[in-house]
Order: sequence, then C-alpha cells, then structure tokens
Amino acid sequence: MSHPQETNSKDACIRTIDHGPRRLWGVVIAAGLVMGLALGVRHVQGLFLLPVTGEQGWSRELFGFALAVQNLTWGIAQPFTGMLADRYGARRVVVFGVVLYALGLAAMTQASSPAMFVAACGVALGVALSCTAFGVIYAAVSRLVAPGQRPWAIAVTGAIGGLGQFVMVPLVQELIASLDWKASLWILAIAMAALAPLALPLKDRTAYAITEHEDGDRGVVHAVREAISHSGFWLLNLGFLACGFQLAFIATHLPAYLIDQGLGPMAGVGALATIALTNIVGIYVCGMLGGKWRQKNLLATLYLARTVAIGLFILLPLSLWTVYGFAAVMGFLWLGTVPLTNGVLTRVFGVRYLATLFGFVFFGHQLGSFLGVWLGGYVFDEMGSYQPIWLVAMALGLIAAALHWPIDDRQRHRPLVAGAAP
Repeated sequence: MSHPQETNSKDACIRTIDHGPRRLWGVVIAAGLVMGLALGVRHVQGLFLLPVTGEQGWSRELFGFALAVQNLTWGIAQPFTGMLADRYGARRVVVFGVVLYALGLAAMTQASSPAMFVAACGVALGVALSCTAFGVIYAAVSRLVAPGQRPWAIAVTGAIGGLGQFVMVPLVQELIASLDWKASLWILAIAMAALAPLALPLKDRTAYAITEHEDGDRGVVHAVREAISHSGFWLLNLGFLACGFQLAFIATHLPAYLIDQGLGPMAGVGALATIALTNIVGIYVCGMLGGKWRQKNLLATLYLARTVAIGLFILLPLSLWTVYGFAAVMGFLWLGTVPLTNGVLTRVFGVRYLATLFGFVFFGHQLGSFLGVWLGGYVFDEMGSYQPIWLVAMALGLIAAALHWPIDDRQRHRPLVAGAAP
C-alpha cells in the first residue's frame, strides 16, 4: 500500500503526510460513520411524514416544503461550509455540523407552528448536512489519502455511510411504532451529538495531497473562477439537478405513495430499507469503477438506468415484487453519482479546493431536491396523484444523461505559484 510522503517545499502549499494502514482505516471509518448517520437520519424523514402531519394537522405540502427548504439550504450552504473546510480543515466543520444537527432535531419536537418546523427541519438541518455529508467528508478523505488509494477510500467511506442509512430505516420505524415521533427525534438528536469525537481523525489541514496535475495554488477565488469558466463544471451542476430531484422525491414520498396504493406502511419501510441496503453495494461499486473508467460516461449510464427503472415501476402492475425490485435497482444507483461526480472534479481541478467546488456543483443537486420534495407534495394536494412527478423524474434522467457525455474531463495543468495563500 503506497502512501503520500511529506514535503517541505516552500513553494507548494499543498502537502501530504504519511499514514499507516491503521490511521488510514481510522479516517475511512470515522468519515463513513459521520456521513452514515447524517444521511441516515435524512433518509428516513419520509417515515415521519404521516405521524407529524397527522398529529399536527398539517398538509403533506407543508411537510414536503420543510424538507424542500432543508435541501435548498443544504445546497446554498455547501459552498460556504466547503470553503471553511478547505481553509480551516474538516474537523472543525464536522463538529459544528453534528452539534447543529442535534439541536435541529430537538427543535423539531418543540415546533408549535409551521414556521418553527420549517426553521428547524429546513434551515438548521440543511446547514448541518452541509457540514457532515458528501462535500466536506469526501473532500477530507480525498486529501488524507494517497492518490492511488482514493477510489478505494471513497468507495469504502460511501459504503459505510450507506450501511448507516440501511440500519436507520428499521431502527427509526421501530422507534416510531414503540414510542412516538417526538421521542424518536430526541433519540436521534442524542446519537448525532455523540458523533462529535469521530471528527478527530479528519484533520486534513496539513494533509493536502499533490496529484500529477495539481502543482500550484493560487487561492480559492482563482480556483472558483477557473471552475466557472469550464463548461464541464456547469454540465455537472445541471446534471446533478436530476439526481437531487429523483432521490428527494422518492425518499420523501414513496412510503406515502405505497400507502395510497393500498400496500400498507411496511411496504414503504421495506422499500427504503432495500434502497439503503443496495446503496451500500452501489456506492462501493461506482467508487471502484470510477478509478478504472471515465466517470462522466459512468454517470451518463447511471442516469439512463434510473430512467428505465422508474419507467418500468410506473408501467408494471404494482405489487410487493415490483416495489422491492424497483427499490433494489434504485438503491444500487442511489448515491453512486456522488463519488463519480467527486471524481470528475478531482480529475479536472485537483483536491485543494475540492470541498468548495463540490459545494457549488452540489447546489444543482439540492435545487433539484427542493423541487422534487416540494412539487411532490404540491402536485399530490392539487391532483391527488404522484403520477406527473414520476414522469418529470424520467425526463430529467434523460436530460442528465445527455449532459454528461460532452463534459471535457481532461486534467487542468497549472503552473507552480510560490507564496500562494493556503
């Protein structure tokens, strides 16, 4: 196993440090657990839709709007939390994120008005996710791991994160059934706060890895300017919108959709659990394939496969077999887009400002998430059906596939800049 060696060059602000196998696994496991619980809590929020709206007397549109605000807030905050992680290190940002996450979950139980619920579930959790999920975590792992080991490390981190999502589904369902939704949120808040010590291994401030094409640093402003002048950066952003729309709509509204179709609440629980389970394999496979094949082509193929899966699901007669089959396929394709998108950015722009640049691209994903969650609730309240949203999800998948093929993913060569700002 090769490891990056430390360099004392005064001209290079991007340095590496040597990690043994134990430290390497410590980084990957800590990162995966933080991301797993953060995304796991988000993944099961659809299970709270009916209990919350039923007790509070709120509409599905309102609940969907709160989650839509969460997704949009996450997208807006991600570039800025990414900048903080790039400047001060991921560890501080992660600690802030898990604490805010816990506070937001606790505040949801005390919300007596729609505005309070949206502020807690939407704004607080949205900012917290920007500190504890893909952008900050994958960037930290990319910087802490040697270039040759990055595909493996990203794949394993994502798989551990996916395992966290899988475990959360039956756990939260049992908590809601045994206690109630408020007590369940309190337990999740305590668990989230307990993650703070896992930020300790994510000290990436002095571990920025040098790749073959990343041999200088002109600062974050120049990095952003360089990115926005690259057409592929915008194509990634637009394509990611489809991913966010599809995932947020399905995760939030699929349980209610299946209940409406007469399959009962356990069908939705089983579907979310199946998605989370196959997502573990899907993230790992996509991460490893991204180290062998061109990530942009894999992304295009993934979006086409999602479109086919959604089309078959709404065309075939609905049954538990088709539900679990659809969930298994979608789960395998669920978050595989993230390591692949991260890989394209790393290949083109390097790792020094990866959290910042991923944050800007991720805004497109979260804009799609906002639309998927909110429009799902709005269309159902207006038309009594989710059918139009399924069709929109298919159309966006086709568009995303078409947008990824022309991306120029060649490495950008930059001259060495002495005395560049860290």
